[in-house]
Amino acid sequence: MTASASLSVQVPVLETQRLILREPRLADFDAYADFAASPRAGFVGGPMDRMQAWSRFAASTGHWILRGFGLWTIEDKATGAVAGRAGLIAHEGWPETELGWQIHDGFEGRGYAHEAAMAARSHACHVMGLPPMISLIAPANTRSRRLAERMGAVIERESELLGQPCLIYRHPAEAA
Repeated sequence: MTASASLSVQVPVLETQRLILREPRLADFDAYADFAASPRAGFVGGPMDRMQAWSRFAASTGHWILRGFGLWTIEDKATGAVAGRAGLIAHEGWPETELGWQIHDGFEGRGYAHEAAMAARSHACHVMGLPPMISLIAPANTRSRRLAERMGAVIERESELLGQPCLIYRHPAEAA
């Protein structure tokens, strides 16, 4: 591919009452790098330096081209601020498609993760036709465990991911 050639994919935009789930943009990187450097990223491979964060950000953006789905950027409608990411993950070595979420500092406790994850799950089921997904959650990640349970997911089994213990939560099928 030459420098002038480009790949593109149409990332669907999902809207909820308070959020816009949209494509990742280069302008989102600083907010992601701040998240990745913080203790909040401890359950997703962090904290990490800016170069490691760039690799993760670029890989998750490329996920849309390689898989046709990925993590949406969560934008707060009221302020336009980047509040986190949520969506579908199927990295090499994953047991199956995962529904995941990350909320940035200052946006927790508002129900944004729930609102975004439910929108992503509904899109995956009703538009993409995916079967009930899983969420891979570290046993100590009590906030994500509570969110998965609030969404109706149940622990299917204990497993290991990238050498770390994890719980595989199974999400329920959504009604048509």
